[in-house]
Amino acid sequence: METTFEKTVANLKHLLSICNDGKEGYKTAAENSDAAELKALFTTYSIQRAGYEMQLKTSIHQCHADPDNEAGGPLGVLHRVWMDIKTALSSNDNKAILDACITGEKAALEAYDKALEDQELLPEVKQVLVEQREGIADCLKNIQSLQQRYAA
Repeated sequence: METTFEKTVANLKHLLSICNDGKEGYKTAAENSDAAELKALFTTYSIQRAGYEMQLKTSIHQCHADPDNEAGGPLGVLHRVWMDIKTALSSNDNKAILDACITGEKAALEAYDKALEDQELLPEVKQVLVEQREGIADCLKNIQSLQQRYAA
């Protein structure tokens, strides 16, 4: 049976994987967007997720575990491949890129919500997760706003 400590570390590693996926996804989005505004925004979000990764690694260390996850999760890899294919087929369609980013952000929020249900989180780790979740929610709102602009 899994202990609470193991569950906490597993949740943190899952979030680390998601942040890596987000970092790589936004990097891909920046490379494939033809709008300077979106390239800059996606680059900023990629850098943000790299910062989140560092915070999560620190949190995993605080739980006396090794944060040995650099490649992202299998679902993230699939999402990036899907995003690459969709972008290629849509001729750098900014709306399609924004749609893919929204999908990723919604999945990230769900994972953070699940991780925040862990009653055994250290208070400082919980604070990191709450702040990161708020940042992701802000990104989602911003991207949804941009999606409406680019859909017109």
